[in-house]
Amino acid sequence: MKRLLIAYLFLLFCTQSWAQDPHFSQFFSSPLTLNPAYTGKFDGNFRLAANYRSQWPTINNAFRTSTASVDFPVLSKRLPEFDTWGVGILMLNDQSGNKILNNNFLAISTAYHKGLDENGFHTLTIGFQGSFAAKRLDISRADFEDELTALGFTGVTSEVFNNQQVAINYFDLNTGIMYSGSTNGYNNFYFGASLYHLNRPKESFQGGNFTLNPRLTLHGGGYVPVGNGKTLHASFIHQRQGGASETVLGGAMAFDINGDETNPINLYTGMWYRVNDAFIPYLGLEVGGFRFGFSYDLNNSSLNTASNTRGGTEISLIYIRRPADPGRRRLKCPSF
Repeated sequence: MKRLLIAYLFLLFCTQSWAQDPHFSQFFSSPLTLNPAYTGKFDGNFRLAANYRSQWPTINNAFRTSTASVDFPVLSKRLPEFDTWGVGILMLNDQSGNKILNNNFLAISTAYHKGLDENGFHTLTIGFQGSFAAKRLDISRADFEDELTALGFTGVTSEVFNNQQVAINYFDLNTGIMYSGSTNGYNNFYFGASLYHLNRPKESFQGGNFTLNPRLTLHGGGYVPVGNGKTLHASFIHQRQGGASETVLGGAMAFDINGDETNPINLYTGMWYRVNDAFIPYLGLEVGGFRFGFSYDLNNSSLNTASNTRGGTEISLIYIRRPADPGRRRLKCPSF
Protein backbone atom coordinates (compact mmCIF):
# COMPACT_ATOMS: atom_id res chain seq x y z
CA MET A 1 0.00 0.00 0.00
CA LYS A 2 1.44 3.37 -0.81
CA ARG A 3 -0.79 5.18 1.68
CA LEU A 4 -2.48 3.85 4.80
CA LEU A 5 -6.21 4.06 5.11
CA ILE A 6 -7.25 6.77 7.55
CA ALA A 7 -9.38 4.55 9.71
CA TYR A 8 -6.58 2.05 9.99
CA LEU A 9 -4.15 4.79 11.05
CA PHE A 10 -6.50 5.57 13.91
CA LEU A 11 -6.77 1.88 14.67
CA LEU A 12 -3.00 1.45 14.87
CA PHE A 13 -2.65 4.48 17.13
CA CYS A 14 -5.26 3.13 19.52
CA THR A 15 -3.80 -0.36 19.38
CA GLN A 16 -0.37 0.90 20.36
CA SER A 17 -1.88 3.04 23.12
CA TRP A 18 -3.63 0.04 24.61
CA ALA A 19 -0.62 -2.26 24.61
CA GLN A 20 -1.69 -3.97 21.35
CA ASP A 21 -3.68 -6.81 22.94
CA PRO A 22 -7.44 -6.71 23.63
CA HIS A 23 -8.13 -5.92 27.26
CA PHE A 24 -11.04 -5.88 29.72
CA SER A 25 -11.82 -3.45 32.53
CA GLN A 26 -13.32 -6.45 34.35
CA PHE A 27 -10.03 -8.33 34.02
CA PHE A 28 -11.02 -10.41 37.06
CA SER A 29 -13.98 -11.83 35.12
CA SER A 30 -11.92 -13.01 32.13
CA PRO A 31 -9.59 -15.56 33.74
CA LEU A 32 -8.11 -17.23 30.66
CA THR A 33 -7.13 -13.94 28.99
CA LEU A 34 -5.50 -12.70 32.21
CA ASN A 35 -3.28 -15.64 33.15
CA PRO A 36 -3.12 -19.27 31.97
CA ALA A 37 -2.48 -20.18 35.62
CA TYR A 38 -6.16 -19.40 36.34
CA THR A 39 -7.17 -22.50 34.38
CA GLY A 40 -9.11 -24.77 36.74
CA LYS A 41 -8.65 -22.43 39.73
CA PHE A 42 -12.20 -22.37 41.11
CA ASP A 43 -14.41 -24.32 43.48
CA GLY A 44 -16.61 -26.51 41.28
CA ASN A 45 -16.94 -29.10 38.52
CA PHE A 46 -16.59 -26.67 35.60
CA ARG A 47 -16.65 -22.93 34.89
CA LEU A 48 -18.18 -21.07 31.96
CA ALA A 49 -17.20 -17.45 31.34
CA ALA A 50 -18.31 -14.87 28.77
CA ASN A 51 -17.34 -11.23 28.28
CA TYR A 52 -18.39 -8.41 25.95
CA ARG A 53 -16.81 -4.96 25.65
CA SER A 54 -17.66 -2.01 23.38
CA GLN A 55 -14.95 0.66 23.68
CA TRP A 56 -15.23 4.24 22.41
CA PRO A 57 -18.56 3.76 20.56
CA THR A 58 -18.65 7.47 19.68
CA ILE A 59 -15.50 7.05 17.56
CA ASN A 60 -16.95 4.83 14.83
CA ASN A 61 -17.23 1.72 17.03
CA ALA A 62 -13.47 1.66 17.57
CA PHE A 63 -13.25 -1.66 19.44
CA ARG A 64 -15.64 -4.53 20.17
CA THR A 65 -14.31 -7.56 22.01
CA SER A 66 -16.08 -10.73 23.12
CA THR A 67 -14.92 -14.00 24.67
CA ALA A 68 -16.31 -17.36 25.69
CA SER A 69 -14.43 -19.97 27.69
CA VAL A 70 -14.84 -23.18 29.64
CA ASP A 71 -12.38 -24.80 32.05
CA PHE A 72 -12.56 -27.78 34.38
CA PRO A 73 -10.40 -30.06 36.55
CA VAL A 74 -9.23 -33.44 35.24
CA LEU A 75 -7.95 -36.63 36.91
CA SER A 76 -9.19 -35.37 40.29
CA LYS A 77 -9.22 -38.85 41.88
CA ARG A 78 -5.64 -39.60 40.83
CA LEU A 79 -4.01 -36.49 42.29
CA PRO A 80 -3.05 -35.63 45.87
CA GLU A 81 -5.97 -34.25 47.92
CA PHE A 82 -5.30 -30.54 47.47
CA ASP A 83 -3.73 -30.68 43.99
CA THR A 84 -5.73 -29.76 40.89
CA TRP A 85 -4.99 -30.10 37.20
CA GLY A 86 -7.08 -27.78 35.04
CA VAL A 87 -7.79 -27.71 31.30
CA GLY A 88 -9.62 -24.98 29.42
CA ILE A 89 -10.68 -23.69 26.01
CA LEU A 90 -10.98 -19.98 25.12
CA MET A 91 -12.50 -18.27 22.07
CA LEU A 92 -11.98 -14.54 21.52
CA ASN A 93 -13.20 -12.17 18.81
CA ASP A 94 -11.91 -8.61 18.54
CA GLN A 95 -13.27 -6.15 15.96
CA SER A 96 -11.55 -2.82 15.33
CA GLY A 97 -12.33 0.24 13.21
CA ASN A 98 -16.01 -0.65 12.66
CA LYS A 99 -15.09 -4.25 11.67
CA ILE A 100 -12.31 -3.28 9.26
CA LEU A 101 -9.96 -5.46 11.28
CA ASN A 102 -11.38 -8.74 12.60
CA ASN A 103 -9.28 -10.88 14.94
CA ASN A 104 -10.21 -14.40 16.05
CA PHE A 105 -8.34 -16.49 18.61
CA LEU A 106 -8.76 -20.10 19.72
CA ALA A 107 -6.69 -21.10 22.74
CA ILE A 108 -6.19 -24.22 24.84
CA SER A 109 -4.93 -23.79 28.41
CA THR A 110 -3.67 -26.09 31.11
CA ALA A 111 -2.45 -25.45 34.66
CA TYR A 112 -1.31 -27.50 37.63
CA HIS A 113 -2.19 -26.25 41.11
CA LYS A 114 0.07 -27.70 43.80
CA GLY A 115 -1.18 -27.72 47.38
CA LEU A 116 1.49 -26.46 49.78
CA ASP A 117 0.00 -27.33 53.18
CA GLU A 118 -2.10 -30.01 54.86
CA ASN A 119 -5.22 -27.80 54.99
CA GLY A 120 -5.21 -26.82 51.32
CA PHE A 121 -5.06 -23.12 52.21
CA HIS A 122 -1.99 -22.38 50.06
CA THR A 123 -1.37 -23.34 46.44
CA LEU A 124 1.26 -22.60 43.82
CA THR A 125 0.33 -22.80 40.14
CA ILE A 126 2.04 -22.86 36.77
CA GLY A 127 0.05 -22.70 33.55
CA PHE A 128 0.56 -22.73 29.79
CA GLN A 129 -1.61 -21.69 26.86
CA GLY A 130 -1.32 -22.28 23.13
CA SER A 131 -3.34 -20.03 20.82
CA PHE A 132 -4.13 -19.95 17.12
CA ALA A 133 -4.76 -16.45 15.72
CA ALA A 134 -6.60 -15.59 12.50
CA LYS A 135 -6.70 -11.91 11.53
CA ARG A 136 -8.62 -10.44 8.61
CA LEU A 137 -8.39 -6.93 7.14
CA ASP A 138 -11.58 -6.13 5.17
CA ILE A 139 -10.54 -3.66 2.48
CA SER A 140 -14.12 -3.29 1.20
CA ARG A 141 -15.04 -1.40 4.39
CA ALA A 142 -12.01 0.94 4.31
CA ASP A 143 -11.80 4.57 3.19
CA PHE A 144 -8.48 5.76 1.73
CA GLU A 145 -6.88 9.17 1.75
CA ASP A 146 -7.26 9.67 -2.01
CA GLU A 147 -11.04 9.08 -1.73
CA LEU A 148 -11.49 12.22 0.39
CA THR A 149 -13.14 15.16 -1.41
CA ALA A 150 -14.94 18.31 -0.33
CA LEU A 151 -18.12 16.18 -0.09
CA GLY A 152 -16.53 13.46 2.04
CA PHE A 153 -15.17 10.06 1.00
CA THR A 154 -16.82 10.16 -2.42
CA GLY A 155 -13.82 9.65 -4.68
CA VAL A 156 -12.35 6.46 -6.12
CA THR A 157 -9.15 5.02 -4.68
CA SER A 158 -6.18 4.12 -6.82
CA GLU A 159 -5.10 1.43 -4.38
CA VAL A 160 -5.07 -2.10 -5.84
CA PHE A 161 -5.40 -5.31 -3.85
CA ASN A 162 -5.35 -8.93 -4.92
CA ASN A 163 -8.21 -9.89 -2.59
CA GLN A 164 -11.03 -8.13 -0.80
CA GLN A 165 -9.61 -9.37 2.49
CA VAL A 166 -6.01 -9.52 3.62
CA ALA A 167 -5.37 -12.35 6.10
CA ILE A 168 -2.64 -13.54 8.45
CA ASN A 169 -2.50 -16.58 10.74
CA TYR A 170 -0.03 -17.57 13.44
CA PHE A 171 0.51 -19.70 16.55
CA ASP A 172 1.07 -18.02 19.93
CA LEU A 173 2.42 -19.32 23.24
CA ASN A 174 1.65 -17.93 26.72
CA THR A 175 2.53 -18.89 30.30
CA GLY A 176 1.86 -17.79 33.86
CA ILE A 177 2.38 -18.49 37.56
CA MET A 178 0.22 -17.72 40.59
CA TYR A 179 0.21 -18.11 44.36
CA SER A 180 -3.07 -18.27 46.26
CA GLY A 181 -3.44 -18.42 50.02
CA SER A 182 -5.71 -18.07 53.04
CA THR A 183 -4.95 -17.44 56.71
CA ASN A 184 -8.11 -19.02 58.15
CA GLY A 185 -10.18 -20.54 55.36
CA TYR A 186 -12.54 -17.56 55.20
CA ASN A 187 -10.33 -15.04 53.42
CA ASN A 188 -8.17 -15.30 50.30
CA PHE A 189 -5.26 -13.45 48.73
CA TYR A 190 -3.33 -14.09 45.53
CA PHE A 191 -0.49 -12.80 43.36
CA GLY A 192 0.27 -13.79 39.79
CA ALA A 193 2.34 -13.01 36.72
CA SER A 194 1.83 -13.97 33.11
CA LEU A 195 3.81 -13.55 29.90
CA TYR A 196 2.02 -13.63 26.55
CA HIS A 197 3.59 -14.01 23.07
CA LEU A 198 6.62 -15.99 24.29
CA ASN A 199 7.45 -17.01 20.72
CA ARG A 200 7.05 -13.43 19.37
CA PRO A 201 4.95 -14.37 16.31
CA LYS A 202 5.24 -12.32 13.14
CA GLU A 203 2.26 -10.05 12.53
CA SER A 204 2.17 -8.02 9.34
CA PHE A 205 -0.37 -7.57 6.53
CA GLN A 206 2.37 -6.40 4.17
CA GLY A 207 4.79 -9.28 4.45
CA GLY A 208 7.22 -7.50 6.77
CA ASN A 209 9.10 -8.82 9.79
CA PHE A 210 7.08 -7.06 12.49
CA THR A 211 6.98 -9.28 15.57
CA LEU A 212 4.40 -9.06 18.33
CA ASN A 213 5.90 -7.71 21.54
CA PRO A 214 5.60 -9.90 24.67
CA ARG A 215 2.99 -8.74 27.20
CA LEU A 216 3.96 -8.94 30.86
CA THR A 217 1.10 -8.86 33.37
CA LEU A 218 1.36 -8.58 37.15
CA HIS A 219 -1.86 -8.96 39.11
CA GLY A 220 -3.13 -9.66 42.58
CA GLY A 221 -5.95 -9.20 45.03
CA GLY A 222 -8.02 -10.85 47.68
CA TYR A 223 -11.12 -10.72 49.84
CA VAL A 224 -11.84 -10.59 53.55
CA PRO A 225 -15.14 -10.70 55.49
CA VAL A 226 -15.76 -7.41 57.34
CA GLY A 227 -18.85 -8.44 59.34
CA ASN A 228 -22.63 -8.03 59.05
CA GLY A 229 -22.78 -10.14 55.89
CA LYS A 230 -20.30 -7.99 53.97
CA THR A 231 -17.08 -9.00 52.24
CA LEU A 232 -14.48 -6.61 50.85
CA HIS A 233 -12.88 -7.56 47.53
CA ALA A 234 -9.90 -5.77 46.00
CA SER A 235 -7.64 -6.37 42.99
CA PHE A 236 -5.09 -4.75 40.72
CA ILE A 237 -3.39 -5.38 37.40
CA HIS A 238 -0.32 -3.85 35.76
CA GLN A 239 0.52 -4.65 32.14
CA ARG A 240 3.41 -3.70 29.88
CA GLN A 241 3.81 -4.42 26.17
CA GLY A 242 6.33 -2.67 23.96
CA GLY A 243 6.33 0.98 24.98
CA ALA A 244 2.80 0.91 26.37
CA SER A 245 1.53 0.13 29.87
CA GLU A 246 -1.62 0.28 31.95
CA THR A 247 -2.46 -0.01 35.65
CA VAL A 248 -5.93 -0.74 37.01
CA LEU A 249 -6.80 -1.00 40.70
CA GLY A 250 -9.90 -0.90 42.85
CA GLY A 251 -12.41 -3.00 44.72
CA ALA A 252 -16.00 -3.89 45.48
CA MET A 253 -18.11 -4.64 48.53
CA ALA A 254 -20.22 -7.81 48.51
CA PHE A 255 -23.51 -7.73 50.41
CA ASP A 256 -24.91 -11.13 51.46
CA ILE A 257 -28.64 -10.89 50.74
CA ASN A 258 -29.89 -14.33 51.81
CA GLY A 259 -27.28 -15.54 54.33
CA ASP A 260 -26.94 -18.96 52.66
CA GLU A 261 -23.28 -19.99 52.27
CA THR A 262 -24.18 -22.98 50.07
CA ASN A 263 -26.34 -21.00 47.60
CA PRO A 264 -25.41 -17.35 48.21
CA ILE A 265 -27.07 -14.31 46.71
CA ASN A 266 -24.52 -11.49 46.75
CA LEU A 267 -24.82 -7.94 45.49
CA TYR A 268 -21.54 -6.27 44.49
CA THR A 269 -20.92 -2.53 44.18
CA GLY A 270 -17.54 -0.95 43.63
CA MET A 271 -15.15 0.93 41.40
CA TRP A 272 -11.82 0.43 39.69
CA TYR A 273 -9.56 3.10 38.23
CA ARG A 274 -7.34 2.85 35.16
CA VAL A 275 -4.54 5.25 35.97
CA ASN A 276 -4.58 8.42 33.85
CA ASP A 277 -7.44 7.11 31.75
CA ALA A 278 -10.82 6.20 33.28
CA PHE A 279 -12.98 5.57 36.34
CA ILE A 280 -14.79 2.21 36.15
CA PRO A 281 -17.96 1.86 38.28
CA TYR A 282 -18.95 -1.79 38.75
CA LEU A 283 -22.21 -3.52 39.67
CA GLY A 284 -22.53 -7.28 40.08
CA LEU A 285 -24.99 -9.96 41.18
CA GLU A 286 -24.20 -13.53 42.23
CA VAL A 287 -26.99 -16.11 42.45
CA GLY A 288 -27.28 -19.85 41.86
CA GLY A 289 -23.69 -20.28 40.67
CA PHE A 290 -23.99 -17.34 38.25
CA ARG A 291 -22.17 -14.03 38.65
CA PHE A 292 -23.20 -11.18 36.37
CA GLY A 293 -21.12 -8.00 36.17
CA PHE A 294 -21.66 -4.64 34.51
CA SER A 295 -19.16 -1.79 34.26
CA TYR A 296 -18.87 1.46 32.36
CA ASP A 297 -15.63 3.33 31.66
CA LEU A 298 -15.85 7.06 32.37
CA ASN A 299 -12.96 8.45 30.37
CA ASN A 300 -10.97 11.28 31.98
CA SER A 301 -7.89 11.30 29.74
CA SER A 302 -7.01 13.65 26.89
CA LEU A 303 -9.31 11.59 24.64
CA ASN A 304 -12.46 12.62 26.52
CA THR A 305 -13.15 15.41 24.01
CA ALA A 306 -13.50 12.87 21.19
CA SER A 307 -15.10 10.17 23.32
CA ASN A 308 -17.51 12.55 25.09
CA THR A 309 -16.33 10.90 28.37
CA ARG A 310 -17.71 7.57 27.10
CA GLY A 311 -14.95 5.00 27.40
CA GLY A 312 -16.73 1.68 27.09
CA THR A 313 -19.53 -0.60 28.22
CA GLU A 314 -18.65 -4.04 29.49
CA ILE A 315 -20.65 -7.02 30.72
CA SER A 316 -19.45 -10.35 32.10
CA LEU A 317 -21.06 -13.63 33.06
CA ILE A 318 -19.45 -16.49 34.98
CA TYR A 319 -21.17 -19.75 35.88
CA ILE A 320 -19.57 -22.31 38.20
CA ARG A 321 -21.21 -25.70 38.54
CA ARG A 322 -20.94 -26.70 42.21
CA PRO A 323 -20.69 -30.32 43.40
CA ALA A 324 -23.96 -31.76 44.75
CA ASP A 325 -22.51 -32.74 48.15
CA PRO A 326 -23.67 -30.06 50.64
CA GLY A 327 -21.17 -31.22 53.28
CA ARG A 328 -18.08 -30.99 51.10
CA ARG A 329 -15.09 -28.87 51.99
CA ARG A 330 -15.25 -25.59 50.08
CA LEU A 331 -12.06 -24.30 48.46
CA LYS A 332 -11.17 -20.62 48.82
CA CYS A 333 -10.18 -19.37 45.37
CA PRO A 334 -9.59 -15.94 43.81
CA SER A 335 -12.84 -14.31 42.72
CA PHE A 336 -11.82 -10.72 41.83
